[in-house]
Amino acid sequence: MEVRQVDAKQGWQWIVTGFLIFRQVPLTWIVLCTTLLLIAATLSLIPVAGQFIFTLLSPVFLAGLMIGCKALEQGDKLEITHLLAGFRHTSGPLITIGGIYLVGQVLILGVFMLVGGNVLMDLLIDGKRVDENELKNVSGDMLSASLVALMLSIPLMMAAWFAPLLVIFKDMPALDAMRISFFACLKNIVAFQIYAVILIVLTIVAAMPYGLGLFVLVPTMFASIYASYRDIFTDDVVESTGADSSDVRPG
Repeated sequence: MEVRQVDAKQGWQWIVTGFLIFRQVPLTWIVLCTTLLLIAATLSLIPVAGQFIFTLLSPVFLAGLMIGCKALEQGDKLEITHLLAGFRHTSGPLITIGGIYLVGQVLILGVFMLVGGNVLMDLLIDGKRVDENELKNVSGDMLSASLVALMLSIPLMMAAWFAPLLVIFKDMPALDAMRISFFACLKNIVAFQIYAVILIVLTIVAAMPYGLGLFVLVPTMFASIYASYRDIFTDDVVESTGADSSDVRPG
């Protein structure tokens, strides 16, 4: 499968296109994302297992939203039922992606604890006092652990970014989809860096007015995932959706 290398400016264009997709049916998008948030909140009430379950199912929910984006591109309606559409389309590989991502998160957490987390946990559990030098050492260990965890998390996110879309649009096995997703992100790393920086800034701005801006930003972010996929795998998406090139299109 050919993976396009796009210009760095496309990182911004994906967000713009995501907003245009959101603007078509803003109320439906807000209801969809709010429903997803409520599902996550409900599962979080289950100690430990709830977070694991949501992580496993996240690629399925994401796939449903991407199917909704495809429907909009083809001139159809975005419906609330699209949130569950992933369960009707190859849910097995999607849950496998969630499982691999979950295992990766657990391993990264283990590395974090190994590098610096144990020191902090000892302080919190034992409640012992530390002098200024010990506090500096703990802070240094925590910073090192956080940097290591971040460096390990980025490749995991890259592998999971396009994987659900490759499964539902190209009928790929989970491992192949994650491998191609990783190399697609790596090939377009500059555009993704710009995309990430802009999203961070927009998140800060959106959170300022009592978080109300997140009602726009979160759906825009989901739609931008589809925009980035369509941009990097243009020929594949056009073939699978049958959409005309004049439809919503990044760049």
